[in-house]
Amino acid sequence: MRNPAPFVRRPMSMTPLIDVIFLLLLFFMLSSTFSRFGEIELTQASAGAAETTEPSERFFVQLGAERLSLNGVPLALDELATELQAGQVLVSLDPDTTAQRLVDLLVVLRGQDDLAVTVLE
Repeated sequence: MRNPAPFVRRPMSMTPLIDVIFLLLLFFMLSSTFSRFGEIELTQASAGAAETTEPSERFFVQLGAERLSLNGVPLALDELATELQAGQVLVSLDPDTTAQRLVDLLVVLRGQDDLAVTVLE
């Protein structure tokens, strides 16, 4: 005997879909990083037109993995800030210089006013 009642479709529940969406949202929020990366501006020395304004004084910094010298005189990194005044700083890198060592130097130089820092190749 056949069932005389017609087939009735029940509405789909949205609760499991919403649960999955919230779980995905939670996963992506916990797995991402919200820290901001600091940027350090670099000026690369290149051939081209010369600047019209000459800096008042030029400093030559040689940076290596274990050494730092200002105009040929060895210094410590924390002493460098007291030796520099306004002017242009040319930074020459030794082949063994690490990126972290360069960033440490640039952070010290960033704190000085009226310094134009150029990293040589």
